[in-house]
Amino acid sequence: MNENPLVLVSGGSRGLGLSIIKHLLKDGYQVATFSRSATEDVERLREEYHDRLTHFFGDIAKGDEIEGLVKKIERDIGPIEALINNAGIAPDGVLATMPPEQIEQLISVNLTGALLLTRLVVRRMIVRRRGNVLSISSIIGLRGYAGLAPYSATKAGLDGMTRALARELGPRNIRVNAVAPGYLETEMTGKLDEKQRNQIIRRTPMGRLGSSADVVGVVSFLLSPASSFITGQTIVVDGGITC
Repeated sequence: MNENPLVLVSGGSRGLGLSIIKHLLKDGYQVATFSRSATEDVERLREEYHDRLTHFFGDIAKGDEIEGLVKKIERDIGPIEALINNAGIAPDGVLATMPPEQIEQLISVNLTGALLLTRLVVRRMIVRRRGNVLSISSIIGLRGYAGLAPYSATKAGLDGMTRALARELGPRNIRVNAVAPGYLETEMTGKLDEKQRNQIIRRTPMGRLGSSADVVGVVSFLLSPASSFITGQTIVVDGGITC
């Protein structure tokens, strides 16, 4: 394995994805990420870690585009030792009134895109007989929440993929896990009003919303040799709200 293992993170330009990238860089990893647009935060990181961070433009919903991107990363940077499926969108709304095209886009980005990207990456991992796949799921996929049926379906799909792939790839020394965050202080929860925030906090045994830091430590652990016997698991990081 390389001295600085290469991790591919989808959707790493903002939010939790950006926090994961920052943590990986501090841990010494080499990181490649892609998103549909760049942000000032990711540009600053590129300047600071110009030798270990590469950002590409890419839309996970466009399979041909992502296939070319994976080939370019492996050709120009090196073998992808770990994949983090982080890209996702979270529109809310009652299923009965949600436009079909919005449902299709959500499934295409959150689930189909992750499946196809994982397919591309694990084909190479299988040849090398090593690798690590980690998907960012959600407690929404584990519990029912009104107004989030399609989103919940995509996250439950990621959990199912995790369990099945762990069985498929374990004999090839490839681990597959997921992390299911609860409500975090991110752009998504920034849409909540004060009443909604307070309701969530009251229902959370830890008495607060989570932070990206609460999640990235678990991500780091699942990428490390310390978790070498853990596969097929969805690790919940939610302050106890689903217990």
